[in-house]
Amino acid sequence: MSVTHGLCRRQLLAAAALPALALIPPVARAGAQVEEPMADAVRSALSAAIANSAPPKPVFDNIEDRLAYLKWLGEMSNRLKKRKAEHVARVEFLETVWYESIRAGLEASLVLGVIQVESGFRKYAISRVGARGYMQVMPFWARLIGDGDAARLFHMQTNLRFGCVILRHYLDRERGDLYMALGRYNGSRGRPEYPNLVFGARKAWAFKPA
Repeated sequence: MSVTHGLCRRQLLAAAALPALALIPPVARAGAQVEEPMADAVRSALSAAIANSAPPKPVFDNIEDRLAYLKWLGEMSNRLKKRKAEHVARVEFLETVWYESIRAGLEASLVLGVIQVESGFRKYAISRVGARGYMQVMPFWARLIGDGDAARLFHMQTNLRFGCVILRHYLDRERGDLYMALGRYNGSRGRPEYPNLVFGARKAWAFKPA
């Protein structure tokens, strides 16, 4: 067999494998939360925070707040276009990020920064240790505070709900210290690499209405 023929054969085999490879969820590079002992009261509170499945539709008390939200939505949609090309899916994602961020008492820019670092905005991302979805939620959380169905962590709102509630939990545990809370979220508490990446990404998603 000639070298040229061998190369062609390998190229054909590689090309044939591409469709199968495309079906494999992309691997995320982020770390993962660590399962820790949890008081029953804390578990109950987190379960209650997860359980409410209200749709992420914004309600505003005045027109100024609504206009500010629409400006944010338009600007974030433009910034996210390269990562999420389909307009309806992009807007639905951003609406959910905004809703779940506000619900958990977090900045939307922070949550977007976490998503960027954790999964690169990939809905079906899976880390090497099994963390899932946009916010790379570990499956044990579904058992601890959910209904036990880890497959639901690939559902957009479920994943964002879990991620925001967990980050809020860690922030409360660290008494408002975002640096330490982010490290705990990533399973790298006390090390600077992950918090610094998120802080940098958060700046890219910051929004100041004119």
